[in-house]
Amino acid sequence: MGQFIKIYEDKPNEAAIAKVVKVLKEGGLVIYPTDTVYGLGCDITNTKALERIAKIKGIKLDKANFSFVCHDLSNISDYVRQIDTATFKILKRALPGPYTFILPGNNNLPKEFKKKTTVGIRVPDNAIALEIVRQLGNPIVSTSIRDEDDVIEYTTDPELIFEKWQNLVDLVIDGGYGDNVGSTIIDLSGDEPLIVREGKGDIDIL
Repeated sequence: MGQFIKIYEDKPNEAAIAKVVKVLKEGGLVIYPTDTVYGLGCDITNTKALERIAKIKGIKLDKANFSFVCHDLSNISDYVRQIDTATFKILKRALPGPYTFILPGNNNLPKEFKKKTTVGIRVPDNAIALEIVRQLGNPIVSTSIRDEDDVIEYTTDPELIFEKWQNLVDLVIDGGYGDNVGSTIIDLSGDEPLIVREGKGDIDIL
């Protein structure tokens, strides 16, 4: 059964974050808060953990469209090809924030994603998520946790999330109630920005 730990976003506890990072480094799966919905994540460098997430989502790993949750913009350049000034300005305006940006991937993508030409990048405006990634030292691969109930597309109550997921993941963070609106997805890999999904993030940033 997974662990359930409380972390306060306004002042994330160092020891609690270190516990989460230890679970990730050991190949564990973690459910954590973001600035939108709760996410299911693992260490980007751990193949077994990536395979576990793909299995839970019922998809093949090489077909999965997971996001990379990064600590900041410098993190992004590790996995994304050189971007032009206009694209950089959009990212700088929007991040950290409730957006997923699709960008052209570079040769440093983990081997599981080598076939992909683009990658979804997130820098959520949530101190818990950012501190986890900072302490881990590399991004986490992430996907939102969907609820089977169409009305509540995303589960927002951490205790209910734990009840449902405790046997599938290694740790669930209670970071307070989550949102039930996903991130706005914007494709910046082409000549013009393309809005793939309008979510919590305001599209006026374009």
